[in-house]
Formats: sequence, structure tokens, C-alpha cells
Amino acid sequence: MIGRLLHPWRDARTWRSLVHTVLDLPLGIAAFVPTVVLLATGAALLVTLPLAVIPAVLLFVWARVVGKVERQRLAALHDVVLPDPVPPLPSGSVWARLKAALTSGPRWKEIAYGLALMPVGIVLSSLVIGAWAGAIALALLPAYVGALPGDTAQLWLLGASQGATAWAVALVGWVGVVLVAPWLTVGAGAVDMAFTRWLLGPRRDAELAARVARAETSRAAALDAAEAERRRIERDLHDGAQQRLVALAMDLGAARQRLDDDPEGGKALVAEAHEEAKAALKELRNLVRGIHPVILEDRGLDAALSAVVARSPVPVDLHVDVAERPPSAVESAAYFVVSEALANVARHAHATRASVSVVRAGDRLVVEVRDDGIGGADPQGGTGLAGLADRVASLDGTIAVLSPEGGPTTVLVELPCAS
Repeated sequence: MIGRLLHPWRDARTWRSLVHTVLDLPLGIAAFVPTVVLLATGAALLVTLPLAVIPAVLLFVWARVVGKVERQRLAALHDVVLPDPVPPLPSGSVWARLKAALTSGPRWKEIAYGLALMPVGIVLSSLVIGAWAGAIALALLPAYVGALPGDTAQLWLLGASQGATAWAVALVGWVGVVLVAPWLTVGAGAVDMAFTRWLLGPRRDAELAARVARAETSRAAALDAAEAERRRIERDLHDGAQQRLVALAMDLGAARQRLDDDPEGGKALVAEAHEEAKAALKELRNLVRGIHPVILEDRGLDAALSAVVARSPVPVDLHVDVAERPPSAVESAAYFVVSEALANVARHAHATRASVSVVRAGDRLVVEVRDDGIGGADPQGGTGLAGLADRVASLDGTIAVLSPEGGPTTVLVELPCAS
């Protein structure tokens, strides 16, 4: 219970909300004044329509600046990325572009945000700053009450003087500092975020449509990845284990025919068949490992990736920090991302060293594979990175490949792993 009450002190979002709310007032003033001036000027010049075009255009341009800055502020302080719902203006004449802007709901909502941020900022900033300042002032009252006129602090209808009264007021102040002010900051941050989402974010139906589109893309990527994996397994079976089993059957057939007439020759063929059998088993073991390694299922990413690193011809530094195991699909994707990336390093990078880092950060699993090779890796160039991108997209993850000519190359993958 106590831990729950004190949670805002341990949550970085509390202090981010404090900074965000305090900045609302100065940024609100900066947004409000030009918006009001341009809006009033444009309205006053409507009777001479051509003259009203200039303030109207400047108004929409200024609203776009305010909207972009505020979305970036929300992303920087709250890690909330708001998709920009404002559609681009069509090409054509100034009148056509102005007409499109005048009929664009999201652009008018940006103007409304520029007008509303200052009053919202006044209310929220006053509440938050007043709560913290007032609580701290009350909490420290015994330290300075003796310096006040009459050694008394006048608190509304009550007076607090030195002694028990001042300490009682200080206790109330500490309750405010420890509980009231942090929770009020959290609430103000939530209101602030909802206000920004409402005016600067996409409509609910547009957001749902975007989610459906992402889900369809992920489903298509998953089907493509599954089909590619099926073809790979079929190819590996046909070119590897199947051919070895055919050779094994032929050797055993030849040995059976020669054992009576040429025992030594038959024994040699049996020995060859034995080697073919061992090679076929190795091929099957490698194939099974490629589908889903047993060590990954039994012992997790650290042990499975240690085995991958040990087989790499390029020296690899491995760092795995995953205190809580992610879902099995995410673990498998991370394993194959590292395996394929290291295979690319060995085949194409001409690297002398590589590093692998796998870290769980909240509800995301972050995988980074870096090498000191020649760079120039292209996800569309058939190096296996396109297949990795499909695998990652099927889990609604993201992949970024940074590989300038001359190196180094970094493959950065983020996978959602909420469980």
C-alpha cells in the first residue's frame, strides 16, 4: 500500500509530467499571441479578400509549426509518438492550396491548440507549481517562522506560530510534498497528454484504420516469412539430408551384393555408408536447429546465442541482459536475427570483430549487432536482411540497418515483448 502511494516518486513520468506542465505556460503564450494576431488580422481583412490571403497563409504555417513542435515535445518528454494527421496540401495554385487548408479539420484543430494551450497552461501550471511551492513552504515553516512579523505565519484564517502549531503545519506540508503534489503532477500530466492527443493526434477512426493497415502488413509479412521458411526447409532437405540418405541406400545396396563375393569390398562400402549416415544425422540436427533450437527453448537467449557466437568464424562480444524471458515467438525472432546477422558478417563484411547486445527495456526487446567491416549492406540486396525485416515486421517490430560505405555496420531491431 505504501509502495503504491509513493509510486510517483519512483516513476520518471512524474518528473517528465512536471517539466511538460511547467513549460505549457511559456510555450502557450508563444503560440497564443501570433495565432490571435494572425486570426484577427485575417478576419478584419475579409472584406478585402486578396489582402486576407497573406495572414491566412501565415496562420496555417504558424499552426503547423506549433503542432510539430508540440508533437515532438510530447515524444521527447512522454515517449508518446503522435502520428501527424494533417494531410499534405495538393499541388496547384495558391487558391487551391488555401482552399484545401481551409477545409482541413486537422489544420483547424492545430489552430485551436495554439489558442487553447495558454489557458490550459495557466490552469495546469498554476495547480502544479502552487501544489509544490505551497507544500514545500508549509513543510519548511518551522525553519523560518521566527523571521516572520510577530513570529507568526498567517495561513488564511489561521495563524501558525513557533512551537507545536508550526510543526503541525509542517506535517501537513510534508504530506503535500510526499503525496499530494506528486499525484497532482501525475494527474495534470495525464490531462495535458489527453488534451494534446485530442487536438493534435489523429481521429479515433483514422487511428483504427492505421492499426488495421499495420496488422494487414504484419500478417502479409508473417505469411511471406513462413513461406520463405518452408521453402528453405524443403531446399535443405532436398539438397542435404535427402541426398545423403539416397547415397546411404545405394551404398548399403552395393554392400549387400558384394558381402558374399568380396567381403573386404563390402566392408568398405558399409564403412562409407556409416559415414554417410553420420553426415545425414548432422544435416538433420542442423536443420532442426535452424527451425527452433532446443537450447533456446530449454535455457533461453543467453545460452542459445552463446552457442551461435561460439560457432562464428569472426570473434564476437556478446552481452545479454534479459531478466524476464520474453514470449517464445520474440525469443525465436531475436535468435534468428542474431544468427542471420552474424552469418552476413562472416560472409560479406570482411570484419575482424563483431558485437551483439540483447537488452530488455520495458516492453521492448532491443537487439543490436555491430561489426567493424567494410559496410555497404543493403536490405534489398539479397543478403538476408530483407527476410529478417519480414520476420521482424510479422511481430510488429522495427529494424534499422546503418551501413555506410567503409563501415561500420549496425543492425538494430526492436521487438514488442509485453507479457
